[in-house]
Amino acid sequence: QVQLVESGGGSVQAGGSLRLSCAGSVGTFDTYALAWFRQAPGKEREIVAAISWHGRNTHYSDSAKGRFIISRDNAKSTLDLQMDSLEPTDTAAYYCAAAPVLKGDTIVGSAAGYRYWGQGTQVTVSS
Repeated sequence: QVQLVESGGGSVQAGGSLRLSCAGSVGTFDTYALAWFRQAPGKEREIVAAISWHGRNTHYSDSAKGRFIISRDNAKSTLDLQMDSLEPTDTAAYYCAAAPVLKGDTIVGSAAGYRYWGQGTQVTVSS
């Protein structure tokens, strides 16, 4: 069983920055593709950024490109999301997720492909 715990959420003004972190069980991140999703009230969960097992391949939503950076440290079983130039539309609960994969360069772009989820951390951006 993979356990994921997010941290780093909070309230910030527009233009500010936050860094989200996701900690996994020891040894968790080997052979898993990872991602950050978010869900705002009344909206569907959407992918923000994804990263391959070996960390060399990444994918960003259009809204995250140029502002967010996803990174991982497999030795420490951590996944981070650096978020800069935050906008009120970024307000949502953010979730990290893990998907078992067979190849190190695989990106999983759909929520359906992720087997394990964290409990979420709230990000609120005020104008």
